[in-house]
Amino acid sequence: MDVFDLRDRVVDDYASFVRSFVQIHDARTQQFVDAEMQSGVLWPQPLVQLNPAFEPGPTLDELIAADELHPLCGDIFRDKPDAHTDRGPIRFHRHQVEGIRAARAGRSYVLTTGTGSGKSLAYIVPIVDHVLRRGSGRGIQAIVVYPMNALANSQVGELEKFLCHGFPQGRPPVTFKRYTGQEREEEREAIVASPPDILLTNYVMLELLLTRPHERRLVESALRMRFLVFDELHTYRGRQGADVAMLIQRVKEATGAVNVLHVGTSATLAGGASWAEQQADVAAVARQFFGDSMEARDVIGETLRRATLGPARPDAEALRQRVQAGALPTSREAFLWDPMAVWLETTVGLHAELASDRLVRSQPLPLSGPAGLAAALASEIELPEPTCAAAIRDTLLAGYRFRDDHRRPVFAFRLHQFISKGERVYASPEPPAERHITLRGQQFVPGSDRQRVLLPLVFCRECGQEYYVVERDQRHGRNQFVSRELSERPDDDDVFGGYLLIGDGVWPVEPRDQLDRLPEGWTEARADGTRRVVSHRRDKVPEPVSVRPDGQVGGGVAGWLVPAPFLFCLRCNVEYDARQRSDYGKLATLGSEGRSSATTMLGLATIRRLRHDSTLDDVARKLLSFTDNRQDASLQAGHFNDFIEVALLRGALRRAVEDAGPAGLAADQLVGRVFDALGLPPVLYALNPEARFAAREEADRALRRVLEYHIYRDLKRGWRVSSPNLEQAGLLDIAYRSLDDLCGDDSVWTECHDALRTASARERTLCCKTLLDHMRRELAIRADVLDARQQEETQRLSQQQLIERWVLDGSEEQFEKSAIAWPRGRLPADRAIDRGVFVSARGGFG
Repeated sequence: MDVFDLRDRVVDDYASFVRSFVQIHDARTQQFVDAEMQSGVLWPQPLVQLNPAFEPGPTLDELIAADELHPLCGDIFRDKPDAHTDRGPIRFHRHQVEGIRAARAGRSYVLTTGTGSGKSLAYIVPIVDHVLRRGSGRGIQAIVVYPMNALANSQVGELEKFLCHGFPQGRPPVTFKRYTGQEREEEREAIVASPPDILLTNYVMLELLLTRPHERRLVESALRMRFLVFDELHTYRGRQGADVAMLIQRVKEATGAVNVLHVGTSATLAGGASWAEQQADVAAVARQFFGDSMEARDVIGETLRRATLGPARPDAEALRQRVQAGALPTSREAFLWDPMAVWLETTVGLHAELASDRLVRSQPLPLSGPAGLAAALASEIELPEPTCAAAIRDTLLAGYRFRDDHRRPVFAFRLHQFISKGERVYASPEPPAERHITLRGQQFVPGSDRQRVLLPLVFCRECGQEYYVVERDQRHGRNQFVSRELSERPDDDDVFGGYLLIGDGVWPVEPRDQLDRLPEGWTEARADGTRRVVSHRRDKVPEPVSVRPDGQVGGGVAGWLVPAPFLFCLRCNVEYDARQRSDYGKLATLGSEGRSSATTMLGLATIRRLRHDSTLDDVARKLLSFTDNRQDASLQAGHFNDFIEVALLRGALRRAVEDAGPAGLAADQLVGRVFDALGLPPVLYALNPEARFAAREEADRALRRVLEYHIYRDLKRGWRVSSPNLEQAGLLDIAYRSLDDLCGDDSVWTECHDALRTASARERTLCCKTLLDHMRRELAIRADVLDARQQEETQRLSQQQLIERWVLDGSEEQFEKSAIAWPRGRLPADRAIDRGVFVSARGGFG
């Protein structure tokens, strides 16, 4: 797999996603935003870093021969990817062996090594060795605490490989259990009744163990506990760290355990400049955290070694010739001597610490850019930067393909890609051709001596007209515009929240022309036939203002101030319901995408690319995502699954319509065609995928009913800007059968209003289609799937026939139902009408 190509494709997909939220009318602003995005302001160049090679320790057999490990460890710690495969004993790294020896010597220790360095083995091996020597089944002998359940779940999988594979079913030499709150009641009861040798938990459950009377037996079983391990020590900081430190003391007091060894691991514990200073700093923190007399020598770090051969700094001329030739090494031995490989390991792999000549990891660097790897190499060998960038990419990929004696890549490297949420666009309040534009939030234009302020811009979602998001501050004698958040509403009478438009020709100056541009429901006729603004809209009419570059009102460029909430656009005249208080669905910022939507799109883009990469095994085509806590993980998983299901449904609907050709599909054909276009095998929807005949037909009928409900529900116009329906995206057109015939028959309209009776067939069609679209988007549709009684039947049928993913779940109040259209405005007495659509001249239809 070419990970650089994967990165470029994923970023391109995400860039398209971000750009889809906003259109910008002003060409200068659009060009600036495009240039900034092209430069990677939201997705900078990825950082490249090599995973260094670790210094090996003694072999497993040597440790057993020296009585540093129990003989049975030779059968346990082997490379066993599954129950039927044994690739031989594991070769420990030097830092892992140092942890094993510290435990054998009865010393507590902290292991601070990089990601992927096998930190868990540095405490799992000593724990297993201790249990084997002392005997299994003597209560809890080790408690391992993880900050996230995902880490505990991962460790369970690793322990199963070591302690279950190769041993009789249900009879591991050392027992272990997870106790994190995810277990069923019967599992927890079994653990309390028969405590394991090793308990994997989190600090919340550990504290609950001390307070629950029915779990007292589990606490008492830890009387002879030897190991108390805390993984990812860096997560325990501040007040939480202090609370957990006190928890440790309560655990030791409650269990009565003596001679407990404390073990901590972390990849990112900060410290002094030199390794000796870091050891002293980490030991001081560990003493406070564990309440143990840990010394600097008890802080174990990684011992690195060079993978390449030859001088750390290759000859410049040899390096130049290698890059010019472009030929890659064809064998592992040739690669280890390759000048380009040596240069890369020195630059982004490891380097010698000045104070001790100890090899330490190098900082990751971007591939391109002024401070990037390609620029550094180009400067050193005087070749074009693109040539150097290509040589670096090719060498890294080649190093990943060559394997060492332990089947690991010679050059395992990482790309660190940071993705930023879309920034807001800021501009000075000046004419469009003169204003300063930036994506970097700050109060003043740089170099303006605070004489030019910067205010945030938002853009009409329909036409792209830009507006400044402002407050007019008139407190304490001031009169100036200051920035505000889009969702912010001032709570001071002397502060006016609104939107400032600067630009010639967008909104007319003459009052008579303004009346023609205002929404129709905003004006009324006087007795003399002239028009005026209705009383309840007079304070919503755009106000003429002038503003100076420093934000002061008066004496500057002319503009128009529109109050919040935003009710209509001054350029395209799109009007919004006054009851819709939020302006998020009306006005766009460059950062409209939410975190969940962004994560879903990045995950989906990655999975799509991995699935089409034939060089990867199926088990490797996966994405691992970490979140802050379990609630965020559940939310993200639900968001992703919901997005996929909606995309599947809309994709099937689009394909069904395309397959139908220009004639389209009638409503009674729609569900069957969508079902066929979806093409799901029974295993993906049927509760009993092996069912045949009538039972299979029932499952299919259930899925059709569920699909029909979702199709109709998706017709409702929503304000989810990150997921518009097909009609909003311009991918679906809905027409009404015989509407043209109806509107063209004058005899039908003889008893109607003069405006309709005298209108042309085309005008009637436009008016009727607008009304029908308005009703349909509010679900004023007669359809069985929108009837409460039919929905109850559909819900029951789906629960009986379909897997959980397709079950129509929820309470009756959560389902969308048919609305009733009323040919009048809403009255105070209509509050009890739950599903009413009121059609009047002053409403959304008018």
